[in-house]
Amino acid sequence: MKLLRIFLASVGTAGAAFVSLAEAAVDVGQTAPDFILTGIDGQQHRLSEYKGKIVVLEWNNPDCPFVHKHYDSGNIPRLQHEAMAEGVVWLMINSNAPDEQGGDYSSPEIAAWLAKRDASPSAYLRDPSGKVGRMYGAKTTPHLFVIRPDGILAYEGAIDSIRSTRQSDIPRAENYVAEALTSVETGKPVLRTNTQPYGCAVKY
Repeated sequence: MKLLRIFLASVGTAGAAFVSLAEAAVDVGQTAPDFILTGIDGQQHRLSEYKGKIVVLEWNNPDCPFVHKHYDSGNIPRLQHEAMAEGVVWLMINSNAPDEQGGDYSSPEIAAWLAKRDASPSAYLRDPSGKVGRMYGAKTTPHLFVIRPDGILAYEGAIDSIRSTRQSDIPRAENYVAEALTSVETGKPVLRTNTQPYGCAVKY
């Protein structure tokens, strides 16, 4: 991905760092669990339908200030555009309980929220029971997972290296998801397979 390579060159690369998340329900190197969820488009989306493609799962809460950091700045939307231009499937998932803050937006409201920020995921999926979130051990918003075309989980954790809500931190942060996508796309090992996610707790 051209933009990803430019981005990575600008921030530099660091040595391998593996942070084990004992609470994760699925481990990197294992087959990503299949699931079916309904999107705001009214259609059902099954993960296994995308086998043969790189898939990103991103947990979302439209009210979370950490999410706003990366969406209001355009950071994640830019990455979405570049990734999807290369054939990546990007699925956003909201696992907040419907009666929790950030869990009860209507489909038109979510569509408007995404459009305002020039976000264009392949689908925005609802997981009101929290079943899929628990299956993956999703802890925060955002919390991201990168799945290889063969269905194996290649990365899970934070979007980047600076745990803050400040947009000014984005240019000097190392984008772990960009790194993982570039590695998977080029057939190279992912150096950081696990990082500690940061953000608002998923409200199951």
